[in-house]
Amino acid sequence: MQISAVSKGINEWSGSVLIAGVLEGAIENQINLFKDIIKDTYLKQKFINAKFEGKRSQKVSVELVEGRIKKIVFVGLGKAENLLINDLRKAASTGARQVSGCESKLGIYFPWDAFDPSSAAFAVGEAIKLTSFKDLRFKSKPKDSAEIKEVELIGLDSKAAELAISEINPICEGVKLARELVSAPPNHLTPYQLAKEAENLATDYDLDLKILNKKECEEKNMGAYLAVAKGSDLEPKFIHLKYSPKSSKNKVVLIGKGLTFDSGGYNLKVGASQIEKMKYDMGGSASVLGAARAIAELKPNNTEVHFIVAACENMINGSALHPGDIVKASNGKTIEVNNTDAEGRLTLADALVYACKLEPSAIVDLATLTGACVIALGDEIAGLWTDNDQLSEQLTRAASKAGEGIWRMPMQDSYKSGIKSSIADLQNTGPRPGGSITAALFLKEFVSSSIPWAHIDIAGTCWTEKDRDINPKGATGYGVRTLVNWIKELSFKAI
Repeated sequence: MQISAVSKGINEWSGSVLIAGVLEGAIENQINLFKDIIKDTYLKQKFINAKFEGKRSQKVSVELVEGRIKKIVFVGLGKAENLLINDLRKAASTGARQVSGCESKLGIYFPWDAFDPSSAAFAVGEAIKLTSFKDLRFKSKPKDSAEIKEVELIGLDSKAAELAISEINPICEGVKLARELVSAPPNHLTPYQLAKEAENLATDYDLDLKILNKKECEEKNMGAYLAVAKGSDLEPKFIHLKYSPKSSKNKVVLIGKGLTFDSGGYNLKVGASQIEKMKYDMGGSASVLGAARAIAELKPNNTEVHFIVAACENMINGSALHPGDIVKASNGKTIEVNNTDAEGRLTLADALVYACKLEPSAIVDLATLTGACVIALGDEIAGLWTDNDQLSEQLTRAASKAGEGIWRMPMQDSYKSGIKSSIADLQNTGPRPGGSITAALFLKEFVSSSIPWAHIDIAGTCWTEKDRDINPKGATGYGVRTLVNWIKELSFKAI
């Protein structure tokens, strides 16, 4: 998909389909603007019949028989005084869903003047690209996805938007990779295959790669991670990718939970737990590898980035982890396993210890960690836990810029009593109330107090059961754009 900004007016543009944003209360202006393309009385009646007033999420399509433009999709933007950059993103996505994809050229005409040209161009361009993505890899006879070939942002300063437009494809391809990883069935995306995906990234984008096998993880005393992997016939793979810029004043580590399938172990997932969806329990690793794909192509300065995934399955066999077992993590802490379905935090424990030994400026982990976070924040907002205000502000700003919902949650230290064990240092789950908080407090036990650290729980945001904004039904690729925005910001400052 080629995306470009063109400074020509709406009446000069030549293409087959147009998406036009309409501000609430500006219907007459819109009718006058398009009177050379659509007869004004016809368009006015069309708006009346559809009760279209330009309110947010309203839409109406107009098919044209004569002239160069064959279809115009009008999308409501709401009131001008309340207009946000994310409204443009959502409106572009709404309009894109009304386009079949067989059109050779799509035009977008929005009130660009309300925003910085680069921000507006990027938000709209990425919305069109990500909304249009369809994963048809596992269809026996896949239909042509008919992606739109060319998109023009009409009336936008091309020079001002040039750099932003050049970044759309690398970042969207990172999101696409994350979506494809999460969507892949567990018999296809095994720990071995996830490691192969990392290997492909290293080869294609000149990243450093280290993959630790089971024996090497044993030598590093990763008892918590390996305990989870024992129930599977498939070998675990500990993945470590590194991006190294020419100069570096920051070093950060991004960690993604990498359970390629989570049965729950002996605490088997039953009933409403949706065991058939547990291929997406590696959503954190998908976000981290998707971010690696984007960052490696964008090549931001001044920040060395490490990408870590402790990949394995949580299955049941004669060697599997028992409820009641005690395991020892690589920092020496012992953990009583009172629930084998709280396995992600065990794998992350050893990944966090490994990350701390790299002596980074900051660590961020992403994980589909708790159902409690979904109950608290739903499926559009991820939970953020950190004791570091600066890191919280940076990540919140990065998520906001991406249009990805995030909310800082409390690190209530008194709740730590809920994960104390009478026979070990810790137990891997606490009481049901505040379950996502005690999960974060558990992870904190494996992070050096001198290193800024943040945990992002994406259990609700990793997957959607309906077409929503830029996300078609299924894997969302949540987190890729937030992480990339954060790394880009760090290229201009030290942590």
